[in-house]
Amino acid sequence: MTQQGDARHLETLDRDLERYSNLDRLSSYTSRPLVGPGISLVFVLLAGISAMLFFGQESNTVIVVIAACLGAYMALNIGANDVANNVGPAVGAGALSMGGAIAIAVVFEGAGALIAGGDVVSTIAKGIIAPESMGTASVFIWAMMAALLSAALWVNLATWVGAPVSTTHSVVGGVMGAGIAAAGFAAVNWPTMGKIAASWVISPVLGGVIAAFFLWVIKSRIIYREDKIAAARTWVPLLVGIMAGAFGSYLALKGLKKIIKIDMSSALIIGLAVGILVWLVMIPVIRKQAEGLENRNKSLKVLFGIPLVVSAALLCFAHGANDVANAVGPLAAIVQASQSGDFTQTVSIPFWVMVIGALGISFGLFLFGPKLIRMVGGQITKLNPMRAYCVALSAAITVILASWLGLPVSSTHIAVGGVFGVGFFREWDAERRMRKARLRLPDTTVHAPEERRRRKLVRRSHVMTILAAWVITVPAAAVLSALIFLGINQVMG
Repeated sequence: MTQQGDARHLETLDRDLERYSNLDRLSSYTSRPLVGPGISLVFVLLAGISAMLFFGQESNTVIVVIAACLGAYMALNIGANDVANNVGPAVGAGALSMGGAIAIAVVFEGAGALIAGGDVVSTIAKGIIAPESMGTASVFIWAMMAALLSAALWVNLATWVGAPVSTTHSVVGGVMGAGIAAAGFAAVNWPTMGKIAASWVISPVLGGVIAAFFLWVIKSRIIYREDKIAAARTWVPLLVGIMAGAFGSYLALKGLKKIIKIDMSSALIIGLAVGILVWLVMIPVIRKQAEGLENRNKSLKVLFGIPLVVSAALLCFAHGANDVANAVGPLAAIVQASQSGDFTQTVSIPFWVMVIGALGISFGLFLFGPKLIRMVGGQITKLNPMRAYCVALSAAITVILASWLGLPVSSTHIAVGGVFGVGFFREWDAERRMRKARLRLPDTTVHAPEERRRRKLVRRSHVMTILAAWVITVPAAAVLSALIFLGINQVMG
């Protein structure tokens, strides 16, 4: 009896332990989704504490602390959403692992923000609102608070639904909405807003056309040739040289403006010199890499791997230098207005604000970035190293062209437009080749319209989601910002 009782007791204990084990496993799974938000909350609080320690003796410390928390929240969302466009194509093409992409992005985004981050931005996000229309420093501060919070909330929502949007456009929309709520429609610089609205079309179309053009070059000059490897030995060094030249001009123009001011003609000369040098260096390198490769498309992927990794790093550096300042600009404006009461002059971004931006981007990318990286890299259309190369190159060339034409463009729209361009070109090219095959061989199988739609190389559902998010970013952020500003004004008034 005693043995039977012991056995029953052990069975009961085993069942209890199994329940606890299952409960422990369940709690570990349920807690995982909270890890990212938990670390993010700690970072936001640390940003606020740092601001409090830094401004402990100031009269407006509470305002600066709140603004620092909002700036940190915004930076987290930039990392979660915006950076995916720089590394997504390389990940989708298999040139970088997810971990490697995040490591490169963290290092180069942070370096771009801290080393070459823009030291001056206009008072309110590139002159969207006339500062003097705000009346008092307090109204200006509440407007910037509303703009920062609304932009961060909108980017957070876009990340959640899986839509890469422009964080700069979100900030612009937030500033516009708060400005209208504070001072009326007359306060808005509508010509500037018109240019930004035009960039919704210009950015993705330019990016898509340029990416499609270079994919056509690769296909016609390398992939469709009888001896692919021999063609690659000639063309790949030239293509890598073009990419190096484009990035040389891009970084000279956009990424190093804090260190040294370079005009367009000088940037193009620098790019030309860099491109020729890299082209000459790559000729023996590609020749050696091509030794022993089989004459098939898969072999060509090897030759584009390293250029893709380098392009991802350079895109991240330029993004950190160029876009982070725009995103933390409202925080810098709040700090300046709180300290001096002056809100009509240009705003210098303090180093500690750039640190918050750089660290926030790193944490946001690490914790939440993989979702958008997968979206850009593989869920819109399938990418390989050649296609991803075209997307990266189009991003650099489009920014240079837009700067030359004086047009404001979004790096997000350019990169995603490049992915669209590559995918739609492949669809067109596949249809063209099928038509030729039918002319040569009339008995070739013709798929039904429904089957042809199913075989589309670009996922239409993702295209529509992204385009809808782009179109409503500025108005959505503006409405949200106006409501937040009116709420703050009601409470503080």
